[in-house]
Amino acid sequence: MRRPAALLAVAAALAALLAPGAGRPVGRQGSRHKLLLVSFDGFRWDYDQDVDTPNLDAMALDGVKARYMTPAFVTMTSPCHFTLVTGKYIENHGVVHNMFYNTSSKLKLPYHATLGVQRWWDNGSLPIWITAQRQGLRAGSFFFPGGNVTYGGEAVALSRKEGVLHNYKDEAEWRANVDTVLRWLTQDGLDLVTLYFGEPDSTGHRFGPDSPERRAMVQQVDRTVGYLRDGVRRSGLEGSLNLVVTSDHGMSTVQKAGDLVELHRIPGFSFRDIEFELVDYGPNGLLLPKPGRLEQVYAALKGAHPKLHVYRKEDFPEAFHYANHPRITPLLMYSDPGYVIHGRVNVQFNNGEHGFDNGVLDMKTIFRAVGPSFRRGLEVEPFESVHVYELLCRLLGITPEANDGDPRALLPMLTPEAVGGTSAPPTTTPSGSAPLPGAPVMTGLLAAAVLAKVA
Repeated sequence: MRRPAALLAVAAALAALLAPGAGRPVGRQGSRHKLLLVSFDGFRWDYDQDVDTPNLDAMALDGVKARYMTPAFVTMTSPCHFTLVTGKYIENHGVVHNMFYNTSSKLKLPYHATLGVQRWWDNGSLPIWITAQRQGLRAGSFFFPGGNVTYGGEAVALSRKEGVLHNYKDEAEWRANVDTVLRWLTQDGLDLVTLYFGEPDSTGHRFGPDSPERRAMVQQVDRTVGYLRDGVRRSGLEGSLNLVVTSDHGMSTVQKAGDLVELHRIPGFSFRDIEFELVDYGPNGLLLPKPGRLEQVYAALKGAHPKLHVYRKEDFPEAFHYANHPRITPLLMYSDPGYVIHGRVNVQFNNGEHGFDNGVLDMKTIFRAVGPSFRRGLEVEPFESVHVYELLCRLLGITPEANDGDPRALLPMLTPEAVGGTSAPPTTTPSGSAPLPGAPVMTGLLAAAVLAKVA
């Protein structure tokens, strides 16, 4: 069922946005607000529309909700999470895949092992944990990708890393993790914490995004959001903590029959012409042809399958902000939604997958925010995840590193006090925007949306 029309422009925030110096972090005034960033991996933007989610709905009524958020390309876990904490497109922060790889040594490491490879993450970009600490704050990371290695020799104050056999579905452990993070924020005095959950991604992969198992997992996510917000209130943090709940990417159903994308069946293509390959990882592929074979391999693959898109590195669409990095191989490819790329043999059996074009609706994800710095009962238009970092820095009152986000993009979410402006409304609003109705009216609109949801 469709949501009410999204409302973005906030008159008071716009006034601050247009004022001289808008977009620069404001200095700390009064008591410091803490920040908790929570990511539920693979939570597609519409997962709350076919199942009851009272706690996520309450969060929207009490704060800000985006219609959806567009992740960075390539829509994988580690690259997209690093965009959230650096504000950089993937080609600019260099975490281009979930797997560490080296085209010279041919070494490839799985996702969990890659989480601990310092040189894969510490590649010239400073994540928000380190920036915050260098400006006098204390930060922590609980299972968040990239949060368990050092950057320039510096680590976050507190961190946890899940093991290779970690059970992502254990709801009792989820609550224990929430309790730990709340202690970090209260007893240990942390100012910034990032918290990661590996669901509903794992369930979406195994059973598919339209499965009853996925719907049950979304309800578990919602219960956890409720437990977290109750814990915030019990801990006395409600008036001093900004809470942001989001994700890295969505999920799409995988086609299991029909005209599959199978590289080993393409006429004229042979892995004997390949020096290094990274395929069989969803809908993406990286190929390093042997010397003198690039054009031959490219000619064999280009146009070989209607669902497969193959590019020389220099020709890859610039809008993806992905290929212009030394780690990207001379040939790269991706497939259309629903189709994965099979390499030497067919080894992919997931019912759900991500990694597709970030413009596809199935790849969009959620964004919710609540706390003393956020407006109440506001639904905003879609935006790109690359802008979230600037918002997080503003919430912490720190100066951001150089990044690709627009510091003005998400200011309408914030109260006039949070943007350092005045509550006086401007006389005009930007094209395509409208001032919000009063808070009671906006709350009524969102409440109507909640009642209209499919149970």
